Amino acid sequence: MNPMDSELPSRRDRYKATRLATAIGAIVNTLLALTQIVSGWLFQSQALIADGAHTLSDLVSDGVVLYAASKASESPDRNHPYGHGRIETLATIIVGVLLVLAALGIAWASAQRLLSWETLTGPAPAALAFAILTLVAKEGLYQYTVRIARRIGSSMLQANAWHHRSDAISSLVVLVGIGGAVAGWPWLDAVAAIVVALFILTMAWRLISNSAAELIDTALEPQQVAKIHQAVKGVPGVKNAHMLRTRKLGNEAAADVHVQVAPRISVSEGHQIADEVYRAVRACMPALNDVTVHVDPEDDEEQVRTEGLPLRPEVTERLSKAWAGEPELAMIEHVGLHYLAGQVHVTITLRLDNDRTGTELNMRADALHAQLRQRSGMNQTLGDVVILYQARTMTVHT
Repeated sequence: MNPMDSELPSRRDRYKATRLATAIGAIVNTLLALTQIVSGWLFQSQALIADGAHTLSDLVSDGVVLYAASKASESPDRNHPYGHGRIETLATIIVGVLLVLAALGIAWASAQRLLSWETLTGPAPAALAFAILTLVAKEGLYQYTVRIARRIGSSMLQANAWHHRSDAISSLVVLVGIGGAVAGWPWLDAVAAIVVALFILTMAWRLISNSAAELIDTALEPQQVAKIHQAVKGVPGVKNAHMLRTRKLGNEAAADVHVQVAPRISVSEGHQIADEVYRAVRACMPALNDVTVHVDPEDDEEQVRTEGLPLRPEVTERLSKAWAGEPELAMIEHVGLHYLAGQVHVTITLRLDNDRTGTELNMRADALHAQLRQRSGMNQTLGDVVILYQARTMTVHT
């Protein structure tokens, strides 16, 4: 299951879990690094020393992860309205760069040793025991860290867990190299160290490339986007959904979507539908900490452009001029405007004149309609004009 599809712990709880996992990892890495380097020096294993240096570099990445987790746990503020999730992404890139530097150093030292063929000596058999110890410890650290990473939905901690797994695999390569060297091929130990360096470079490239893609607002996975789209279209009142955009923000994500509703509903109803869309999207993917819903009365990917159409102050002013001197001007209860298909559609509600018959009211409405079209100066932009009569009503507050 993708971590973004399930309910995530709070930022503070995530930080506490990350801090604990990273602290344990730092302690284990410190002990392992010292053991590997000392045993590699004592038993003449270049691969074991290289693996120890790699483990030592993990302490730097642990520090970066811990700092990033602390900052990412902070709530959004005025300068960071979308939160601090991207710092986890940046931290992952830093970890990747550190891995690249460590790998290049290991490869250089091992290549120099291979070039000094006459001085190449194999490691002592005792080095095998320390290589096995490292392999078991690193794999255990991976299993522990990845379990916490999946529980709290932290991509950064999961990357650090795979860092531990890469150490375990590199330790396995070292084990093979030391075994071969003990068997009489001393050059195999140095070759194993170079293989470790290449493996580290591969892992570093994956970390850097994935995080760099996230920094340039890479969208969520296609199946996740489809899931969000389905949740939006399932909200009553939503006729269609389009222009759905998503982006990753560390372990969280953001989305914005346009929803098409019935063109003549009220603003408050449209707002209520948007609120329901927000709740539906958050329910289907809790990691979406920021959801923006834009309400459209029609499909704005296909509609006629509405730029330049007069707003309410200008429309009412033109209405007043068109009906100047008419008694109905003072009887206006409400003017409704709908901007559809590149025109302004006007609905005018007049107070009912009880002294007139229905036929007279209809005739008068037709005359006012024609007068508005002739005198408003909105021949190209004026759409439908509907004139309604409303009887006096009494509102009772309870």
